[in-house]
Amino acid sequence: MTESSRLAVVGVDGSPESTLAASWAAADARHRLLPLHLVLVNDDPARSEWADATVRELGARCRAEAPHVAVTEEVTSGHPAEVLIGRSTRASVIVVGSRGLGGFTGALLGSVSTAVAMHSSCPVVVVRARAGVTGPVVVGLDTSPLSRVVLEFALEAAAVRGLDLLAMQLWQQPEHDDVFATPIPLPSPAELQQRMQRRLAEQVAGYSDKYPDVRIQKIAQRGHPVSALTRASHDAELVVVGHRGRGGYSGMLLGSVAAGVLHHAHCPVAVVRVNGERD
Repeated sequence: MTESSRLAVVGVDGSPESTLAASWAAADARHRLLPLHLVLVNDDPARSEWADATVRELGARCRAEAPHVAVTEEVTSGHPAEVLIGRSTRASVIVVGSRGLGGFTGALLGSVSTAVAMHSSCPVVVVRARAGVTGPVVVGLDTSPLSRVVLEFALEAAAVRGLDLLAMQLWQQPEHDDVFATPIPLPSPAELQQRMQRRLAEQVAGYSDKYPDVRIQKIAQRGHPVSALTRASHDAELVVVGHRGRGGYSGMLLGSVAAGVLHHAHCPVAVVRVNGERD
């Protein structure tokens, strides 16, 4: 990562959700020793004074909450998702609220948050309201080599916060060959369980030297990834999942699972892009 990308960017719009996101981003920047940049997108000249005042107020709040973090503010024009996706090429992380001022009241996740999380070039954290829960960082892994990027982001997040890491590898056992719809020999549930536990242990092995203060718990189990990670989010401070660009995925947790966790998790969710391509 270059020095120019050592920057946390948070998208704000004056909504309670974006205020929460700004506070979360300030704390994250403090933990990771990053400067923080607030971006408010405004296309209405009649609201320019409001936009300037809003971003300045949030900037002052972030400085009060994280006095040692360098905080800058910006008001710009354009589409909020496109602006933040553009900023992601020069950022270490993008932080957004779960909904903004234009969101539907009953929606769990806004269109801007979804677009940024799915198309950003850097990791994105979607923040939603949380009431006094301090738990581990939870990371969802699959068996692909790309999961290493997701695991390393989660380990770093746990290390700077002084938290445990819960690494979860989840799978669903097929009942037949999807191409020919004919029965195929499959490992027994016990054999598959042992195999997945071994793979998970191999994935996290070797990180204890780099992250000696992070206690790693491992869970390998059969089940739906979205359901299992959503349950784990009840007691988590952060859930980390991977996302592969262009809508495809090579492993179980590198596609629609990220979107499912974003919509259903009860804590902030970090989505880590794993291929470095732009859509």
